[in-house]
Amino acid sequence: MLAAILALAAGTYLIRLSGAVLRDRITLSPRAEAVIRAGAVVVLLALAATSTLLVDGAWGGWALPAGVLVGGVLAWRKAPLAIVVIAAAATTAVLRLIGVA
Repeated sequence: MLAAILALAAGTYLIRLSGAVLRDRITLSPRAEAVIRAGAVVVLLALAATSTLLVDGAWGGWALPAGVLVGGVLAWRKAPLAIVVIAAAATTAVLRLIGVA
């Protein structure tokens, strides 16, 4: 188990290091850079959407997206991170408590 953890840690470190080392050696076209940036945004949005809407592979109900919406609005309004997290969790919890699953 320890060997697997060390191997994964070393692999992660080498992947991160390769980006810094290869940045100056590889030249990408502006179009390729734009596609890579857009791809990263799409992957993050897909991850956010699936974790907002699905719980254990099924629809998670309206409480979870409502909590995420409250947190998103507060983050957009530049509220402190603690307030964003607490408000999002409280919104979800209260909606679930009153039966909005």
